[in-house]
Amino acid sequence: MKKTNLILTLLLISSGVIAQTTVEPAKQIIPEPNIGLSITELLVIALLFFAVVLLVVAVTLFNAFKVMLKEQKDPQPFIKYQKPEQVDYTEWLKLKKSTPNIWTKLLSLKPMEEEKNLEIPHAYDGIKELSNPVPAWFNVLFYGTIIFGAFYLYYYHIGGYGERQDDEYITEMTKADLDKKAFLAKSATKVDEGSIKIDAAQIVNGKGVFDANCIACHGDKGQGLVGPNLTDEFWLHGGSVVDVFKVVKYGVPEKGMVSWQKNLTSLQISEVTNYIMSLKGTNPVGAKAPQGEKYEEKLAIDTANAEIITKN
Repeated sequence: MKKTNLILTLLLISSGVIAQTTVEPAKQIIPEPNIGLSITELLVIALLFFAVVLLVVAVTLFNAFKVMLKEQKDPQPFIKYQKPEQVDYTEWLKLKKSTPNIWTKLLSLKPMEEEKNLEIPHAYDGIKELSNPVPAWFNVLFYGTIIFGAFYLYYYHIGGYGERQDDEYITEMTKADLDKKAFLAKSATKVDEGSIKIDAAQIVNGKGVFDANCIACHGDKGQGLVGPNLTDEFWLHGGSVVDVFKVVKYGVPEKGMVSWQKNLTSLQISEVTNYIMSLKGTNPVGAKAPQGEKYEEKLAIDTANAEIITKN
């Protein structure tokens, strides 16, 4: 009896533990904020930084040891600083060896002490004129332009190696025409509610798309089952080609109509829209009762388009 009570007690405890483990919801693991790098990457960055610091310290110590070794081999006696004697400015200019820099050479500038050599031997009211030469940069630019013009004339007009402006215009227009054709060919399969139009050539493919996806709700002839009748003149969300395209693309979730833009391409939506538009007025047997409002906007245009589709 004691064994039986003990077994029952153990079973009750185990069942309680199991129930507790099944009832308790799993704790959501919230990732800790980080900078997008793993621990290994952080360690590598830290090691690289440490290596750079160590290299800088090693170079600094090496230079310090070089100075100490040089001083030990050849010690220099301490020399007290002595202030030099003050020299007159004119004498200082004579002692100073000035070499012209690139800027001075390009502008053809002369030092002030050579001003006497540049004076033109005439004066007006005591005013003397200096004979300043043409700057070197101007001469380089002037003669370089002449040389460039000679090469340009030979390359484009005499030798005929390069395209002139009229030829470049023809080339650019040809290239633009090819780009336009490539763009139109690429965008021919991209259709939206702004570019959708009646196209009888899409009806055959549209019927295949309709049979594969729409029969369950609208019937094999568009007569309507769960969904509305697609063959009459009454529509719940507009009866134009744009309205039908938008309903197929975006759907009507509150009425049970799903969005097909993730399952069908824009070309397939255009094809099935054209097929639905071709069903208007077919009135199959057993069609569902009309729903919505009668579509009369642009009735003449829609009728003409329907006749063209019917004939084709």
